[in-house]
Amino acid sequence: MANGFGSLYVGASGLQNSQYALNTTANNLANVNTKGYVREQVRFADKSYNKLRDPRANINMQQSGLGVSIGDVVHARDIFLDKSFRQESGRKEFYSARYETASYVQDLMQELHGEQFKESIGDLWQAVQEVSTKMDESVYQNLVFEKADLFVSRTNALYSDMKSYQSNINEQIKDDIDRVNEIGDRIYELNLQIQSVEAANIETAMTLRDERDLLLDELGGYGSVNVKEDATGFTFVDFESTRFIDLNKCYNVALQEDRDTGFYTPYWPHLSDTGKGQYVKVFHLDEQISTDLNTDVGGIKSKLLVRGDTYGTYENMQDQEAYDKIAGCTMMETEAEIDLLFHSIVTAMNDIYCPNKAAGSIAGENGIVGTDREGNAVTITKDTLILDTENCARGVDMELPPRELFTRIGMERYKTVTVTGDDGKQSTYYVYNQEDPDNIDSRYGIGNVRVNEELRKQITLMPTYRENGTTDYAMGAKLTAAWDKKEMKLNPYDEEPCAFEGYYTKMVGKLANEGNTYQTAAEALDNAVESIDNQRQQAMGVSSDEELTHMIKFQSAYNASSRFMTVISEMTELIVTGLI
Repeated sequence: MANGFGSLYVGASGLQNSQYALNTTANNLANVNTKGYVREQVRFADKSYNKLRDPRANINMQQSGLGVSIGDVVHARDIFLDKSFRQESGRKEFYSARYETASYVQDLMQELHGEQFKESIGDLWQAVQEVSTKMDESVYQNLVFEKADLFVSRTNALYSDMKSYQSNINEQIKDDIDRVNEIGDRIYELNLQIQSVEAANIETAMTLRDERDLLLDELGGYGSVNVKEDATGFTFVDFESTRFIDLNKCYNVALQEDRDTGFYTPYWPHLSDTGKGQYVKVFHLDEQISTDLNTDVGGIKSKLLVRGDTYGTYENMQDQEAYDKIAGCTMMETEAEIDLLFHSIVTAMNDIYCPNKAAGSIAGENGIVGTDREGNAVTITKDTLILDTENCARGVDMELPPRELFTRIGMERYKTVTVTGDDGKQSTYYVYNQEDPDNIDSRYGIGNVRVNEELRKQITLMPTYRENGTTDYAMGAKLTAAWDKKEMKLNPYDEEPCAFEGYYTKMVGKLANEGNTYQTAAEALDNAVESIDNQRQQAMGVSSDEELTHMIKFQSAYNASSRFMTVISEMTELIVTGLI
């Protein structure tokens, strides 16, 4: 113990440092519910403590000191738990976004404007069944027309809602990227502030570090994050395996906007050459999605995957190569499936009302050349599809070509071609305007099809009669059979063909399975994130019970120091007055 007036320093240090400890404890209690706050723990140390004798001697060492000091205020975090928390948070956001999209799309198809979309398919099927045995009755012809019109409008509405949701996801991606840039800029600012505060190795910038760590936790939900801190307190951050923050600046992410769709694609401006059209993308969407490879991390990446880069069409389902480009993209894949179903129903019914055949022997080996109504030359080869006039039905006016039920908005079904033979005799052929993926007007796809307006004006023009005037009941049987044919596959890898309604059921079932899978993964990851966070809180969280215990301890230490000071004061006074 110090002698004389040195004892006052011992007591004073006890009072002062007990007060510091109480203030620290009070600060912990005040922030018990503050998000991201890391508790501060006081560590005491000796203050100017000297040993007056050899410590190896078997006698009193006669130690002399000035009391206690604050050796350190611990700001404890577990970097390994932080890394696990950020990775699992990103993985949870990845599967949550996928589940949300699958669930929303399923809701759209199951409940569209108060009715299931499947009902429009079933209603059209029911109308076809009823008209098949009453082909010449206008009541049932009108029923088919009305249900066909309803089917077109509901399909267009469903497809439009899906496109709108894609746009919504697109805006979410933009907002997320803006937030990522805000976080990056703020972390860079905090890095500089922390370096400034801690430069003298006297003070720890605890509040600034808490804010920075909280931002890093948030950043981990948007994408894959890797963090490394140097000796000066500066934090280097990699985002999606690319340096995002270094000593020089925060390298903000930019957005490339598609002219046709308006869809955004994040890219690194500092690594790209936009003048040459070379963009280094932030997210690698073509890589295999796997937990083992850590490629299933980040909400932004998930949204980019489910949104896709354009709108799905039935051409995406034609072969495995085309399908592989959209597989896993919930929105594009579902749009393509809906468009394929629509296209298949439309073309199946049209091909029965207006059957086609190959020109074959009519064109000969070298083909024949005729002119259309505009005077343009048209070559008909043996493979050219023309109206099968011998087997097609006609409307009440008996005109050719017959009216198709579904028409393309920008193109007629047939091109009338007149061919003049060597004998001068003219023959008329109705050449089918085939679909061309590069010509949107030629597609029997969603958005380009409507019911025939001529039939709306006069329903009796619907193909019904044979050339001899008898009712074509055989065509009615073909219409019914078309709905029972199992020729549709959900995708090129599907090995179980099904009919129209079975296709829709299979499509909804696939969505439901995907949604359940993503939901299960998201819930499991939510539990994992919570478990990791609980472990983190054990190291950095504030326990009110523990802090109250510390407060009692430090208050008792303060009281003891106060009593010690009183005793020293009285002793000194007695000595001084006793000498007089």
